[in-house]
Amino acid sequence: MPSFSERLRADNATNWNAAINHRFVDEIFRGAVPHQVMRRYLVQDYQFIDRFVALLGAAIASADLYPARIRLAQFAAMITSDENTYFQRSFNALGVPESERNEPPLAAVTTQFRALLTDAAESRRYANCLAVLTVAEGIYLEWADQKYPLPADFIHAEWITLHNARGFRDFVYWLRSELDRIHDLIDDSERKSAAEYFRRTVDLERAFFDYIYE
Repeated sequence: MPSFSERLRADNATNWNAAINHRFVDEIFRGAVPHQVMRRYLVQDYQFIDRFVALLGAAIASADLYPARIRLAQFAAMITSDENTYFQRSFNALGVPESERNEPPLAAVTTQFRALLTDAAESRRYANCLAVLTVAEGIYLEWADQKYPLPADFIHAEWITLHNARGFRDFVYWLRSELDRIHDLIDDSERKSAAEYFRRTVDLERAFFDYIYE
């Protein structure tokens, strides 16, 4: 029988596959994402960081095992160090002013994604937090984990390597196994809630990639 995480992915295969095979993925591996598209993408994506770290905090608080708290805390440290540094270096290279980095006009999909992250965190349910994290990181691992030469531009290349490094890959595998583990510890209503958060996240991941080319 497929695991819980496998069933959820299969149930959302259309939008999941659309995201990992998106035009953006093809262009970033070729180093060909247009300047304004990459700038729009990174500026809007950066607006998720604060809510995403809060979601990790909620997952840490609601986890049922200490080793899980450690794993999540280690990932939060990566997000607030290596990934945050990448954003700042990229903004410098793209000429993004401080005001646009910190308080840009938000796209509708960005607003929806931030609300989703807040909803999952405020639910105080570990399964909901895991469902969102499993999608948000799982989709990025799948599109980034391809055996193509890296583009020359660090803005493209490092966004790929942040999401296909061994540590990141291991964390995604752990998220899937953790979502499967928690399945047997929760009731049907909590499973349905986690499945809905999974679906919403997949839908918004695809919508965000679509948005940057509008």
